[in-house]
Amino acid sequence: MRGLSAPAAILLALTSISLATAEEPKPLVVCSTTQVADFARQVVGDRMEVRSILAAGQDPHVYEIKPNDAALVSRAVLCFDNGWHLEGADWMRKLAENAGKPITSCVTGATPLEIPGGSAHDPHAWFSPANAAVYVRNIRDAVSQYDPDHQDEYHARTQLYLDQMRTLDGWVRRQLNVIPVEKRILVTSHDAFNYFCREYHFKAATPVGWSTGSEVGGGVTPERRRETVNSIRNFGVRSIFVETSVSPQLIRQIADEAGVEIGGTLYSDSMGPPGSAGETYIGMMRENVLTIASGLK
Repeated sequence: MRGLSAPAAILLALTSISLATAEEPKPLVVCSTTQVADFARQVVGDRMEVRSILAAGQDPHVYEIKPNDAALVSRAVLCFDNGWHLEGADWMRKLAENAGKPITSCVTGATPLEIPGGSAHDPHAWFSPANAAVYVRNIRDAVSQYDPDHQDEYHARTQLYLDQMRTLDGWVRRQLNVIPVEKRILVTSHDAFNYFCREYHFKAATPVGWSTGSEVGGGVTPERRRETVNSIRNFGVRSIFVETSVSPQLIRQIADEAGVEIGGTLYSDSMGPPGSAGETYIGMMRENVLTIASGLK
């Protein structure tokens, strides 16, 4: 730096530091859904960049991959999907395998619910905080294996987040105690809330199966629609709910047919957009519970 003035030397040094930093991007983690991406961010902190293929409000069952998705996955060091065919036709796993990238299915090891009439597991397991904790541990283990130098950090962040999940679970139970047991009938667009219902002692009734796509259990049938309307009438359900990732048209028709109100909108297969109350898993669960309690009590 001989011949440079002091200000110029400082500027050159800062520029060199900036260039060095720019040449060392954070390792990229690519996730299929917004929930999985939030879990990953809780574990990795600022050590890695986390991206979700799905945006808020998008439906994983019917999502069609785009060229930009393949380009994003090609830069990843790790990939995560939900698993159990939440991602219709396993599109996330195909993206990772085509790019030669390691992928972890976060639902592995969770306690499953079987899909009636099918041979698959209901993939919406994150709606039980106990199952969501399994997702987080799977992510922790994968990133710790990739980056063992910082595994103590990943384990520490995971422990704090799991403590928050246990607090969430207790809070949910207290909030839902305002709803009489005989009124705990949750009617939504499709079978996304069966784990929630099992955990918090609700009965689920939906006109569409576990998938909004054409997989096993997907699609509305006259019989399911009739059963849903009959459940609403027989149990004296006060309100039913639409979902953020599913068209509200069908559930609004059923509400009119059964003579009940729409009690609000629930986050289901994706979380809320950045800046919304449901942009995180805990926020999504919190807002859903408040909406359910208000609509059914």
